[in-house]
Amino acid sequence: MSSVLEVQNLTTHYSTLRGWVRAAENVSFRVEKGQALGVAGESGCGKTTVALSILRILPQGGRIRKGKIIFEGTDIVPLSEDSMRKIRWKGIAIVFQGAMNALNPVFKVGDQIIEAIRVHEPDVEKKHALERARSLLELVGVEADRVDNYPHEFSGGMRQRALIAMALAANPRLLIADEPGTALDVIVQAQTLKLLRDLKEKLGLSMVLISHDLSIIAETCEKVAIMYAGRIVEYGDAEAIFREPLHPYTQGLVKAFPSIKGPRVRLASIPGQPPDLLNPPPACRFNPRCPYIMDVCKKIDPPLEKAGTGDHLGACHLY
Repeated sequence: MSSVLEVQNLTTHYSTLRGWVRAAENVSFRVEKGQALGVAGESGCGKTTVALSILRILPQGGRIRKGKIIFEGTDIVPLSEDSMRKIRWKGIAIVFQGAMNALNPVFKVGDQIIEAIRVHEPDVEKKHALERARSLLELVGVEADRVDNYPHEFSGGMRQRALIAMALAANPRLLIADEPGTALDVIVQAQTLKLLRDLKEKLGLSMVLISHDLSIIAETCEKVAIMYAGRIVEYGDAEAIFREPLHPYTQGLVKAFPSIKGPRVRLASIPGQPPDLLNPPPACRFNPRCPYIMDVCKKIDPPLEKAGTGDHLGACHLY
């Protein structure tokens, strides 16, 4: 299988009055054609920063300090803004977190999809763009006639579907979904995930799915990257990571996830708080919260290397 996206040692920091916030450091992963990669971790661990870095749409103060983002064989980090505009939407598209905030409330949903099509494909006439917008809404399970509705006339789940339709407007090869289940009830969340899985199979999409919810990742993705404090601490096949988590942080996440089978047990929690990324702990950033802490954990940063079967990688001195 050929790689659609390969991220190598991506390091992204934010400049603040107090110094550099080390939001993502030495992040590496790859996404094969037609594959879904899940990026999981607590809020503030750097998941969204990685997504925004891939599209080069970081907020003010955000800067890629080093690393490569290779999309279809081209490193996009040094590209000009004009070159990036040709890649965004047609090559890489994103479904942002919070569907209501991502849609403009004063424009019809159809007009917003049409705008996305015509900006990236100027030769397309408006009537043809309208036909495509109707087809896209039908593709994501929304009636084509709703193309003339405003965002406030859609339910939360329908707005999420409309955002997915807009992201697919220019036929991208890679789709990034940032917390697609946020603010949706369990039933609608399940429908949204099924939609993403079906679209991946039907269109041959490659996907990066970002979530703090491990159940979403387990249902949808073949590969998983677990992030903690701006770094990937475990990486490998989804099944291997959920059956045999290696890193103490991943073990804590899995134990905190309720099971519908077996006896009722009190869920485990990870003690402490995520670190301040202005001044992160020395060496392994999980050491203040780790139940297996050793002296070496405070002195040497563990590399992400083979720690289990297959391509299961872990960044922990236990292995």
